[in-house]
Amino acid sequence: MEIAASNIVRSVAGRDQGKLFIVLAVEGEYLLLADGKSRKVESPKRKKRRHVLFVAADENRLSEKIRGEARITNSELRKTLAAYREEVYPDQEG
Repeated sequence: MEIAASNIVRSVAGRDQGKLFIVLAVEGEYLLLADGKSRKVESPKRKKRRHVLFVAADENRLSEKIRGEARITNSELRKTLAAYREEVYPDQEG
């Protein structure tokens, strides 16, 4: 599946391996990733496509804002990722 802006991905390489991110933008072979905590919207992580794994296509208000290039906040990213974790892993904390 082709990774697009507003998708949720998991890092498979590097020191951030295993962490979830939201794709803010696609620049050819590179993706701009943020999670609102360790990687903020103001300074997204630039990572190659082959170093991430597609997890989910997020269809909510945040995804519309990202695609429309509206201003998004770090708290919106954290809430979206927390809701995804709760949906996939309902019994785990954190």
